[in-house]
Amino acid sequence: MPEADLLIEGGMVVTSLGRRRADVAVRDGRVLTLDGGRLSAAERRDAAGLLVLPGGVDTHVHLMDPGSTEREDFPSGTRAAAVSGVTTIIEHSHGRPVRTVSDLREKVAYLDGRSNVDFGLAAHAWPGDSAAVPELRRAGVGFFKVFTCTTHGVPGHDAAALHAHLKATTDVGAVSLIHCEDESLTEDAESILRAAERDDFGVIPEWRNREAEIVAAAVAGLLTRRTGARAVVAHVSNPEVAGYLAAERSKGAGLYAETCPQYLLLREEEVHEHGPFRKFTPPARARCPADEEAMWRLLRDGGLTHVSSDHAPSTAAQKTSGGIWDVHFGLPGLDSTMALLLDAAARGLLAYEDVARLYADVPARVYRLTGKGRIAPGYDADLVLVDPAARRTLRDGDVLSKAGWTPYDGMEVTGRVEATYLRGELIAEHGQPADGRTGRFIGG
Repeated sequence: MPEADLLIEGGMVVTSLGRRRADVAVRDGRVLTLDGGRLSAAERRDAAGLLVLPGGVDTHVHLMDPGSTEREDFPSGTRAAAVSGVTTIIEHSHGRPVRTVSDLREKVAYLDGRSNVDFGLAAHAWPGDSAAVPELRRAGVGFFKVFTCTTHGVPGHDAAALHAHLKATTDVGAVSLIHCEDESLTEDAESILRAAERDDFGVIPEWRNREAEIVAAAVAGLLTRRTGARAVVAHVSNPEVAGYLAAERSKGAGLYAETCPQYLLLREEEVHEHGPFRKFTPPARARCPADEEAMWRLLRDGGLTHVSSDHAPSTAAQKTSGGIWDVHFGLPGLDSTMALLLDAAARGLLAYEDVARLYADVPARVYRLTGKGRIAPGYDADLVLVDPAARRTLRDGDVLSKAGWTPYDGMEVTGRVEATYLRGELIAEHGQPADGRTGRFIGG
């Protein structure tokens, strides 16, 4: 009988701690050893010249399923994930929010056989309903999504409601993902803009303004520290917000700062040209190369703790079906996030070790995803084989998400995912998904 089910030979294994040439042996879906060169194996894969990275762990994903499946569903979204090198996601959809244990169980049952990657599910926190936190935590939710402003039909938490929610999560060891925009400031800005009958694309950064994000993030950071909670501030858009969070973290707050590629690569001014295709919130903040350089530096030094896609797709037809006030927020991102991080490493903005840390190791540890995020004995054999020298151009036509477009259309990148393994099973190769729907629910 073979000692290993799969042996990936001769690749350069990259983790958050370093890199070395190794032969990765897999048995029963887990990494057996990184010194498997002398083992017999049922299947062998030559990885000479390739990097072997841990599968991406994308912890901020919206697949609209069940709900608005015309925008995205689990089969299409997780095909995109598999091809791009993402093997684990945590998903929450605003159209059908999970608020009770019954909601969670129904969604888990519905998603059986619909996912190509392993997935956790988040619950939505509702102001005044912190009593629901303990039972949802026990039932296995990955985190609680908290809004500080009413968005996507989900009501926002003021400081008192956020304080009550964070206290409840502290008692049961849960983590929250907090969308930080102060509602009083966004409401005031909207009133002024609408009174002026503004409907140009420039309303987006004025409506969802910097001050609203900064104020809400500062309050969230302070309350996280004061309650002893564990929380992530979602989609940090600029260095000033990151600075407030770092200050709270230095005082002992269990606080993490997530960012997304759109805050590293897109510019604030682009909304004037692209309008609805740059409608996401918080909006892009970068105005010059120095702003982007500061964000990359924060990723390298840990001021920004990890990366997600915040995949929130709409089709081009949906993005242009109304005025700028009315069309959906959000960008597709599962197709492109790993590619953009690999390209950043090729350009020297990050190290490949940073890619493993930011998009696998740290998010898996933050959300306590057992067995995920690392290439080490006993961990799930979630592995991505990457040709670091291959060049390609990101194109709308290659997008597997139902969105069918990417804000990075026409961008040339270096680094290509050649194959993706989930628990030792090949789920994508050469840009094509196996579409085996073998992904499992992983409770938090």
